[in-house]
Amino acid sequence: MEITWYGRTCIRLRGRDAVVVADPYQAVVGPTGRGISGDIAIFSHPDDTPLPKAKGRRSRDGKTVLPSSLEAAFVLDSPGEYEVRDVLVTGVRTYRDDQRGALRGSQTAFAVELDGLHTIHLGEIGHLLSEEKLADIGPVDVACVPVGGSLTANKAAELVAQLDPKVVVAMPVCEDDAACADALAKFFHEMGGEPTPQQKLSVSISTLPNETTAVLLEARGKS
Repeated sequence: MEITWYGRTCIRLRGRDAVVVADPYQAVVGPTGRGISGDIAIFSHPDDTPLPKAKGRRSRDGKTVLPSSLEAAFVLDSPGEYEVRDVLVTGVRTYRDDQRGALRGSQTAFAVELDGLHTIHLGEIGHLLSEEKLADIGPVDVACVPVGGSLTANKAAELVAQLDPKVVVAMPVCEDDAACADALAKFFHEMGGEPTPQQKLSVSISTLPNETTAVLLEARGKS
């Protein structure tokens, strides 16, 4: 499975039989408004600043306009259990703050089983997980974790410890580069590594590391 990061929480998982795109940018906005494609599109939460005049197919909740290259994709944006193109997807209700959504609203974390690997995309989650939520998510090989948003570096590291994945893909969600650099430095310090960007990541069951390893990807589409 090949993992590519497009900025913020936009991740593409390319497997042998299907391609899953998480949190693609709105139509005509951002690097994924011009050509990212996939079989399944998952949205952890609606766009915070929807385009007022955007045209095109909308997500199931009607709040997000899909980029034209994803109009044929199967769209998921709510909790539940799904099977699409032999890909098992589980949506788990979570929140973008630690007050059950009172500040920033609710969202959906998606567990994706692709190429025999279990990947959790946590969107912009803002809290640690209860035992019930951990049971809903199940075993995790790869965790895509937001860094620099509602979670402090310490809390993000605690969240990783709860999930116990083999690979952690950091998703910086700060508002400016300086804040992101600081947040990433603190997070990778907690994880015992250095935030050294790499272009993409290919992972399989046979190549999973023995110990949890944090990875920072270069944002494809950023100039």
